[in-house]
Amino acid sequence: MKNIIKTTIITAFISLFVLSCTDDFEALNTDPNGLTEEQSQSDFLFIGGPFRPIFLNIYRYAPAWHTQLQHNLNADTFCGYMAPPRPFAGGQNTTNYAFINFWDQWAWDIPYSSAGVMNNVSLIKERGEKDFPLLNSVALILKVEAMHRVTDVYGPIVYSKYGQSSTFAEYDSQQEVYNQFFAELDQAVATLSTDLTNEQFNAFDLVYGGNLEQWVKFANTLRLRLALRISKTDPSKAKTEGEKALSQASGLLSGNNDNFLIQGGLEHPLTRFNSSWDDVRMNASMESILVGYNDARGPVLFEESAVTPGSLKGLRSGLPLLPAYATELEQKADYIGFSRLGNSYINDKTPTTDIQLMTAAEAYFLKAEAALRGWTGAGDAQSNYEMGITTSFEQHGAGGASSYIADNTSTPSDYVDPVGSNGITAVSNITIAWNSGATNEEKLERIITQKWIAMFPDGQEAWSEFRRTGYPKIFPVAVNNSGGTVDSNIQVRRLPFPASERNTNPQGVEQARTLLGGADNGGTRLWWDIAGGNF
Repeated sequence: MKNIIKTTIITAFISLFVLSCTDDFEALNTDPNGLTEEQSQSDFLFIGGPFRPIFLNIYRYAPAWHTQLQHNLNADTFCGYMAPPRPFAGGQNTTNYAFINFWDQWAWDIPYSSAGVMNNVSLIKERGEKDFPLLNSVALILKVEAMHRVTDVYGPIVYSKYGQSSTFAEYDSQQEVYNQFFAELDQAVATLSTDLTNEQFNAFDLVYGGNLEQWVKFANTLRLRLALRISKTDPSKAKTEGEKALSQASGLLSGNNDNFLIQGGLEHPLTRFNSSWDDVRMNASMESILVGYNDARGPVLFEESAVTPGSLKGLRSGLPLLPAYATELEQKADYIGFSRLGNSYINDKTPTTDIQLMTAAEAYFLKAEAALRGWTGAGDAQSNYEMGITTSFEQHGAGGASSYIADNTSTPSDYVDPVGSNGITAVSNITIAWNSGATNEEKLERIITQKWIAMFPDGQEAWSEFRRTGYPKIFPVAVNNSGGTVDSNIQVRRLPFPASERNTNPQGVEQARTLLGGADNGGTRLWWDIAGGNF
């Protein structure tokens, strides 16, 4: 890895965030989303209190710059959803594979901080595993939801032995972590299913208002997501777990009222990045697909560009500091007029405070793929595919779903950069309409492309699915600064183990590197990330 993290660059970058918000690094352990000991001792908060910091730190609400480094300047960009108009760190940064240690540790540091997920799940287990098994079961589901995002960034993680060792934090392989995910979902679903009408979680639930059957539906859909994730590396286990999800009595998410939205009541970090800091814009890959398909969701998800009035305009991932500009801010000034995220993330429009982590539309696309793989209970692939599109259109209040579904001619469009020379030809010719005579591979490209649109703005899940399947086909970075460790066509597969871990847990990191089975860089594939076709 190139030694790019010079003191001046770090100082300038930190200053950028300090100007945007006054929070400091101590916020990891004195989190505004957390609870004081005095608060957590009162009434039922002793067991229920730790849920709030779990909810607010899966995708951290505040301070927003934490989330910018936890998700936005890696997964949101890597997946083809968004891109920064500013070439941070002199154009040598994680978005073009010049990995910055300070940036790349936040996806790890937040869930493992004292205010984060792992600590608070452990508190709930300690206080309530025996006396409050229903609440402990919800905590297990949240743990799986949060930590599958972490293992899917780095690979091996500290999980089954979290908090057990006095010498070093011991890692599990990703396979071991996934096996524990499935076991924990087994335990949670079985326990919750014994008392689905119990109301003891009502006061603490920021998603479903205490409806435990909704939590079982979510757990089933999460199990199906994880089962498909391992379908290439362990097809037998994947089928077993997938069919378990498909056959469970409470079912899957099926309507938009089932969507997993964390209702934290705080400003969504994307609103801050998008309309206060102007640090995020539409990605060229998203433009290529939405504009090429004349997708009615496009003007909902994104705002018309000031550079190309009346149309959407994205920018390429991984832009360096281009030769035409002397400073980062000069370059940002020319790209800032590209399409912002839509009204849900603009502070003077209709900004949401909800964090979306799973939708019913995704559930239909999961079932569509499961049907391609012949899993019992999945139903018909085409029906699920078309229902996924319809449900996504309904979620966003977009019309014309029926004609969109029937479109067998539109394809992703070429990309033109109106202020630079970063244009590129479309990398896919996949159409929208289902083709029963197509190969399973072509059918899967349709399914994942539509699932990718429907999952927006959850870039972490979109990036994971891109790595697993190769779909949708998205543009490579404009410039690759990895020094040869990441192939531009294959694209980035993971983040290196964080500097915070390397500094404080070197013995554990050495173990993790052995479990990873490859070099600790962005080009090494994770356990479930198998090269080649999907069937």
